[in-house]
Amino acid sequence: MKRLVPFFVLFFLIGTLPVHLSAQEADTTQLVEELDQAAKPVQAKPESQQKFFYGGNLGVSFGQYTMVGIYPLLGYNLTPKFSLGVKFIYEYISDKRYNETYTSSNYGGSLFARFRIIPPLYLHAEYSQMSYDQYYSQDESGRVSVPYVFVGAGYRQSLGGAVWLNAQVLFDVLQDSNSPYSNWEPFFSLGFGVGL
Repeated sequence: MKRLVPFFVLFFLIGTLPVHLSAQEADTTQLVEELDQAAKPVQAKPESQQKFFYGGNLGVSFGQYTMVGIYPLLGYNLTPKFSLGVKFIYEYISDKRYNETYTSSNYGGSLFARFRIIPPLYLHAEYSQMSYDQYYSQDESGRVSVPYVFVGAGYRQSLGGAVWLNAQVLFDVLQDSNSPYSNWEPFFSLGFGVGL
């Protein structure tokens, strides 16, 4: 009987070995198929099927007057040619032109519409409201709300897939007395977008 125990153990191990190997082979095949699927590049939706897009602009200027601005946006394509969106605005200001360095923050938001004339060119209209911290003297300052109505045009260049770069020039047609864009000065911006 003692001689039969090792025989049965050996027989049991040999009998189950192919089952374990075939199970491992099936798991390996499934794993390889899953890795192949994961390695395939994600296909971007065709531009005509992209409903939402997001992006924004960054603005910087350095020197005696330093400004760092961030302008994220979110939009929706109503049709392949017409889109609407919302933009949020935040700017940090440091002005060293005075005896004491003046720092403040400007913030606001915009609603915009774009109409594509041809795929890279679009017309742009935007209503914006900004809150500026006005600095008159060390003892005199306060916030003022400034409305804008921007109109202009832009150019959109695809960077591949659903990502693009855009450049636009806008003019403030409202010309509020507190607007920094007096006498129809153009406002240039560069930004990016991603379609979903």
